[in-house]
Amino acid sequence: MGKILVLGSSNTDMTVKTAALPAPGETVLGGEFTMSPGGKGANQAVAAKRAGGDVSFICKVGNDVFGDNALKHYVAEGIDVEGALRSEKPSGVALITVDEEAENCIVVASGANVDITPEDIEASRPLLESCDILLMQLEIPVEAVLKAARIAFEAGATVVLNPAPYAELPEEMFKYISLFIPNETELSSFSGVDVTDPESACKAAEVLFAKGVGRMIVTMGSKGSLILDGGEPQFVQARKVKAVDTTGAGDTYCGSLCVALSEGKSLKDAAAFATASSAISVTKMGAQTAIPTRPEIEAFMM
Repeated sequence: MGKILVLGSSNTDMTVKTAALPAPGETVLGGEFTMSPGGKGANQAVAAKRAGGDVSFICKVGNDVFGDNALKHYVAEGIDVEGALRSEKPSGVALITVDEEAENCIVVASGANVDITPEDIEASRPLLESCDILLMQLEIPVEAVLKAARIAFEAGATVVLNPAPYAELPEEMFKYISLFIPNETELSSFSGVDVTDPESACKAAEVLFAKGVGRMIVTMGSKGSLILDGGEPQFVQARKVKAVDTTGAGDTYCGSLCVALSEGKSLKDAAAFATASSAISVTKMGAQTAIPTRPEIEAFMM
C-alpha cells in the first residue's frame, strides 16, 4: 500500500439543519445544531484513513481550543499529524446551513488555513518527497499548493488535485497534476467550455490535457463521475440513496479514491469504490461524522 499525504485545510464545522435556506436579509428558525471537525483537507484525510489508507496530514491550526481539539481528533483517527503547523491566527471555522432537501450553504472563516506559506511547504519537503500520493484542495493559498505539487511531482509522487473551492491556478501548476478531480462547474471555469454533459466535459478536458494534466475524473453529482485517462471515456453511475446532507460528499469521494489507487486499483475501480463511499456519506448528517469505514464501504458494495 502506498503512502497518502493530504495537504489542506482544517476547520471546525458548525451546522444547523433548517426547513429552507434563508434568503438575503431573512432570519429563519433552525433545528438541530452540531459542531464537528471539518475543512476539505481534514475531511479528505479522515475519509482516506477510514477507507483503510496509510495517511499523513499537513494542516495549519491556531493556538486555540479549536486547533487543539482538531489535532487530538486526527490522532484519535489514526492519522499522522507530525507535519501539522501552528499559527498566530485563529483556527478555521465553517458555518453551514442544511435544508430539508439536503442542499447547503457554507461560509468559511479560513483563519490559520490561509497562513500556510511556501516556507512552511519547504520545511515539509521530507514528507512531500516520501509520499506516494499527494492529495490537495484549494482552501489554502495557491502558492503553497503549487510548491507542494512541484516538490512531490519531481520526487515521483502521484499529485491529485481537487480544485475546490475554485481559484485561478498558474499555468505551471497543470503540468504537475497527475489526476485532476473537478466538478462540472469547476471544469467549466478552468477550461472556458460550458460543461453540461459528458460530451462537453470531454471537450473541456482536452483544454487541460493540453496544459499538462495527466488524467481526470469529472464528478457530476447525482449523475455519477466521468473518467478521462486518454482512452475511451468511462462513466461510473452514482448510487441511488436517500440523501439527508451532501456536506463533505466530494471530500469523501476524493479521500476514498486515493486509498483505492494506493492499493493498485484501476482508475475505474477506484472511482466505483469512491462512489460507494460518498453515497454512504450523504445518508448521514455532517461532514466527518458521515464518513464511512472500510467495512461499511465493502458491505455497501456487495
